[in-house]
Amino acid sequence: MVSSVVDAVYNPFEPGFAENPYDQYARIRDAGRTQHTPFGALLIHRYDDCFALLRLAGTSVDDRNADPALRRQLPPELVDGREQRGQHAILNLDPPDHTRIRRLVSKAFTMRRVEQLRARIRELVDGFLDDVARHGADGEPVDLMTHLAFPLPFQVITELLGMPEGDRDQLRDWSHTMTLLLEPLVEPERLRAALAASDHMNAHVQAAIAWKREHPADDLLSGMIQSTEDGDTLSEAELVDQVVLLFLAGHETTVNLIGNGTVALLRHRDQFELLAGDPGLDAAAPDELLRYDAPVQLSRRIVVQETEVAGETVRPGDTVLTLLGAANHDPARWGPTAGQLDLRREGAASHLSFGSGIHHCLGAQLARLEAAETVGALVRRFPALELATDAPDWNGRFILRGLDTLPVTVTG
Repeated sequence: MVSSVVDAVYNPFEPGFAENPYDQYARIRDAGRTQHTPFGALLIHRYDDCFALLRLAGTSVDDRNADPALRRQLPPELVDGREQRGQHAILNLDPPDHTRIRRLVSKAFTMRRVEQLRARIRELVDGFLDDVARHGADGEPVDLMTHLAFPLPFQVITELLGMPEGDRDQLRDWSHTMTLLLEPLVEPERLRAALAASDHMNAHVQAAIAWKREHPADDLLSGMIQSTEDGDTLSEAELVDQVVLLFLAGHETTVNLIGNGTVALLRHRDQFELLAGDPGLDAAAPDELLRYDAPVQLSRRIVVQETEVAGETVRPGDTVLTLLGAANHDPARWGPTAGQLDLRREGAASHLSFGSGIHHCLGAQLARLEAAETVGALVRRFPALELATDAPDWNGRFILRGLDTLPVTVTG
């Protein structure tokens, strides 16, 4: 009995968790609706409970509303004046500030602007697949993260924003390193690297905004600078935080979507071949890939008034974690095949990988478009694609689940 209880505890340090967290998630779901974590937050993991909380009024994403004992405390000597950084990003704001800033950003980040990228994305995909073919021509393993999954989304978000030319490898490295700041536990040395990357990225974005004010164009950054509603515009601090967020959210999650989705297809050969033979599935496939192995595994809400969550009373300042990866595999929502990949699954778009409610991912359609144009093209370009290792290099992160390397062979 003791063993079964221990097995049902959320434990990202469990051996094998980085490779496959979903077996642990199933045990957690079977053990009950909630779990009290050792660091004080309440964990929920069933689909209906997570969906309800993400859309619940009277909750917050602003850390300042959390019980001080539950706030993430960075060492003062490392914070060093960075306390305000990121506070204006819509990911960390509640209404009415969230409503105002999201409306201004949305006026520039339109569906029309995203759809106009389709032809360019196809061109980029073809070029990166050519690069994959060159590196794998002799049957040697080629890292799909380096040659496709990382560079494609970064190129897309850079061009969409209209950022001036810079060292893209350096920018990509800063972006990837900065995402460590989203993780709840980071070693001091890696935290220092992430904060240094944040310094560099902020300085780069500030310079890009200044340059763009002098050289406006038909791009997202110009649109955000010019966006107004009833005379209201984004402040400099708000602009910087939104652009940095777009770099991170618009790049890193799509990297993981392409990488995780490719592994899923290679481990479900019937679905790989189904997609390869039916381009009509390209548009729907990303949602099932997002459901099956979500790039974002955890989200959180802070309660600002006493309420009930998943049958438990929670009080102001309490933090509730939604285990999105577990919710996306909940048989109560997805049936007995919840743990299987099925590109023809009805209702796959109801996954929670983009969140829900007012904080539903602003770039969801862009991510879907990039994945739809990339994954289908990949499997049809390389029908003999195979994993070059039984153990791809997972990044071991709790929140942003993805791969550091993905060696494959492209010739049979």
